[in-house]
Amino acid sequence: MTAPLLEVDGIDVFYGDVQVLHGLGFVVREGEIVTLLGSNGAGKTTTLRAIAGLRPPRRGDIRFRGASLAAVPAAARSGLGIALVPEGRELWGQLTVKENLELGAYGRRARAVAARNLERVLALFPRLAERSRQLAGSLSGGEQQMCAIARALMSEPALLMLDEPSLGLAPVIVDQVMGVIAELHRGGVTVLLVEQNLRKALEIADRGTVIETGQVRLEGTAAELSANPRIRETYLGL
Repeated sequence: MTAPLLEVDGIDVFYGDVQVLHGLGFVVREGEIVTLLGSNGAGKTTTLRAIAGLRPPRRGDIRFRGASLAAVPAAARSGLGIALVPEGRELWGQLTVKENLELGAYGRRARAVAARNLERVLALFPRLAERSRQLAGSLSGGEQQMCAIARALMSEPALLMLDEPSLGLAPVIVDQVMGVIAELHRGGVTVLLVEQNLRKALEIADRGTVIETGQVRLEGTAAELSANPRIRETYLGL
């Protein structure tokens, strides 16, 4: 079994006085795609934000490659190899596609290899190469999602976290996005995926973790979760 890349260990996360995560814990191993499953409001996005350093836990710990992230600010976590593609993409709409991608390589380590990585992501997303001088805000929804993923890849992440990458996209574009995630995984990128289309997520994931009201309720392989009667009824509508 491969070593843990990410360990989330009993974290409590609050928004003001409201506790959202209650002792949440799970592991992501090198080379896996792990998907976080759960209904809206379960705490999936908060979990990604905690790992990215945007919502630090009050209790518990998050470790990356065995080292605690407690004292590592959000801006420094990208340099360690952690990248988040947020829900809603959050591109700079008045900048061009190329400018958005270049800003993804803002860390010192990433800047040193930015030209190489730009060439790599434009080869991965030919549509972005065609639109490199176009304003990001004028792209279609699918193109914007591709741009957001490509921007994250510019930092050369070891762990790529994606929050609802298929949200608002046509089914054919959803298939393309999931295909890209699977291709990145085959290329060695470890993926932590939050996805509303649970069927699609379980098709490409190795394992899944079910979160309910801020706690882990169930874990298993993608095949085990797909066959679980409760998961099939509650989340897959079968």
